[in-house]
Amino acid sequence: MLNTNTISMHQKLETLLSEIRSADRSLAVAAQDHLDDLTKPKGSLGCLEDIARSYVVATGRIKPVLERKKICCFAGDHGVAAEGVSAFPPEVTPQMVYNMLNGGAAINVLSRHAGAELSVVDVGVNHDFPDLPGLLRRKVRYGSRNISSGPAMSEDEAIQALMAGAELASEAALSGFHLLGTGEMGIANTTSAAALFAVLLAIPVETITGRGTGIDDERLKHKISVIRKAIEVNAASLSTPLGTLAALGGYEIAAIAGFVLGAASCRVPVVIDGFISTAGAVVAMLLSPAVADYLFFSHLSGEQGHRIVMEKLARKPILDLDLRLGEGTGGALAMQIIEAAVNVYNEMQTFSSAGVSGKNEA
Repeated sequence: MLNTNTISMHQKLETLLSEIRSADRSLAVAAQDHLDDLTKPKGSLGCLEDIARSYVVATGRIKPVLERKKICCFAGDHGVAAEGVSAFPPEVTPQMVYNMLNGGAAINVLSRHAGAELSVVDVGVNHDFPDLPGLLRRKVRYGSRNISSGPAMSEDEAIQALMAGAELASEAALSGFHLLGTGEMGIANTTSAAALFAVLLAIPVETITGRGTGIDDERLKHKISVIRKAIEVNAASLSTPLGTLAALGGYEIAAIAGFVLGAASCRVPVVIDGFISTAGAVVAMLLSPAVADYLFFSHLSGEQGHRIVMEKLARKPILDLDLRLGEGTGGALAMQIIEAAVNVYNEMQTFSSAGVSGKNEA
């Protein structure tokens, strides 16, 4: 029998899911008409036109606004790191969080370049941080449990992390941000992400599992065996997206899923970073398929298996730069492309307004 707290947590999630609606796809026609009337041959701006049209549909505004951008980088430790699946030790997670808060990480450079505000969210780091500018405290637990011996989180904990992400997205929407982005930091989180993809998208473990931070062949074999063991050990919990997330995921992945759900409930588009962020997005899409209307996949990760995931989702990432860092770096870069597409849509003259002759008709 569920206790009162469990019922409350599940009710919170159900309420959030009930608030998400599919975007009005009829706006795509009006957006395309406008794009076709711009002073250029039809379709000549290629993917920029697709991006602009998708942004119009997601925002529900035929005259869209894109001025303020925000990236949330969610951080959490993973118990499975104890199995030696990463090239780096677990203490790198808090060390890198400090580096981000000090402005020295790649995501700091690229978010500044993109003109995006950056927040680092401690949702599950095995460390107590002092009060520091740019740090948001949403800790559920001091790291997830080892998925090779049992579930990473309880369902209550997973929902708590989900709701933390959702609330941050809602706060950002209320604060007037027009485009949000995901990022993450957590040693061993490619192990959890690969396990989630293997189960949720029915991808063979050896196909989806990559080298993460740069492990050698022997450790890659070990990582694959750890993921297989985790799936076997947690088999009874893998019948639902939430159960699978709790069993195999991590706090930062759950928070990303919630961030996506919260943004979709507010009709704010979200830029998904790479391999790990995509795992959170997949969980969100399975919990509420309508969120797909609000997502931009920023780049094709250099991590093995991401291309297969994109093919499974029938989505085309904006960039392909062989990135595999995470943090939100690909998202920060893609935000600039999205902004360029929206500016083209909003600022180019039409044939009629510019007094330019259109294409000759036969």
